[in-house]
Amino acid sequence: MTAFPYDLKAMRRSLHRFPEPAFLEYRTASVVAARLVELGFDVRVGPEIMAMENVQALPSAEAVLAAQEAARLAGADENWMARMPGGQTAVCGEMRRGDGPVLALRFDMDALPVLESESESHLPAAERFSSERTGFMHACGHDGHTAIGLAVAQKLSHPTAAWTGTLRLIFQPAEEGGRGAQPIVSAGLLDDVDTFLALHLGCQLPSGRVALMADGFFWSEKWSVRFSGRAAHAAMMPEEGRNALLAAATAALGVHALPRDGQADTRVNVGVLSAGRARNVIADEALLELELRAATQDALSRLVDAARRVLQGAALMQGAEVEIACQGKSVSATSDVAVCERLERAARAVGLEDIVPNWPIGGGDDATFMMRRVQEKGGKAGYCLMGADLTAPHHAGNFDFDEDALEHAVRLMTSFAEQA
Repeated sequence: MTAFPYDLKAMRRSLHRFPEPAFLEYRTASVVAARLVELGFDVRVGPEIMAMENVQALPSAEAVLAAQEAARLAGADENWMARMPGGQTAVCGEMRRGDGPVLALRFDMDALPVLESESESHLPAAERFSSERTGFMHACGHDGHTAIGLAVAQKLSHPTAAWTGTLRLIFQPAEEGGRGAQPIVSAGLLDDVDTFLALHLGCQLPSGRVALMADGFFWSEKWSVRFSGRAAHAAMMPEEGRNALLAAATAALGVHALPRDGQADTRVNVGVLSAGRARNVIADEALLELELRAATQDALSRLVDAARRVLQGAALMQGAEVEIACQGKSVSATSDVAVCERLERAARAVGLEDIVPNWPIGGGDDATFMMRRVQEKGGKAGYCLMGADLTAPHHAGNFDFDEDALEHAVRLMTSFAEQA
């Protein structure tokens, strides 16, 4: 494998150059697995730690082969890739030091289908580490999270690191879209965990500040919607057509026109609409990709019912058929007080004194499935934020973060592991 750096910022920049979307993180996962073995961790990957039976929207066999070939050209290890069939790209490194509790730390690895800015005002472009894969980008900081995880592994694998018990580092694929955590949970990897922690950079929290608890996770569903109509000549026989494009356009406007819920915050977004092949042909197929979010489970249920009625009504107006497939979910979760208190001790122990008890995350993260599983089994779980000044919002093409936050996060998580 092409040499992968040890310097924290250099690791982040190497990962940033090769972004990989959900369940196709072959180069990233190979780099992670190889480094963990080098550091002395017992490493499990793919089917060893993922149960894929109920996972929606897995990549096609062709997409997997293309991703593996791209990763191979970027120096990914063939042996590791062979152990990750069908998009099963999760990695777990485990180290034991005598008897003691099981601590699990989670780091997400996937990128987004976002075109990265080429402006010289955008640091990755100016410093020549922007995405080498057109149309994909680390636009949410997961390159930073993965680098943080590897740096934490370096610190905690050192003989002088002051912890006992079992350390389990989970590198998760497919956080975007809410699909990667559940197969790891279903495989039982969280069942014996005493303490669990996940971390996110940014989220409008200023550099240097620690939020002990991320607040306000949305419940969500991610849908792919297909409208099927009938093609016809748009001028000669329009009455024979069943316009799937108009059905999809009506549905997109209708979903966005849904009234807000008076009992809880809700969000909707249609992010993709594609249809048609020619200007003089009535479109017989159209595809929407949308997401629904709500602050409570009940509010999400109401929003789901309303959105279904809109989609079905839009199809009926055009005489078309509609198929709705839920391709990902996320739930809400709340950090345990004991984890927040341990985080505060950890932060102060390494000189991070700018601390707030909670901060609104303004979105979702399927690490909440892991949190809930740990809590159901009697353990404690938390999700914290590490402040990092941002150049643009998460998921934008000119997104970037203050790289000094990487070192802050490594110190925080290492200190957390060493707290009694």
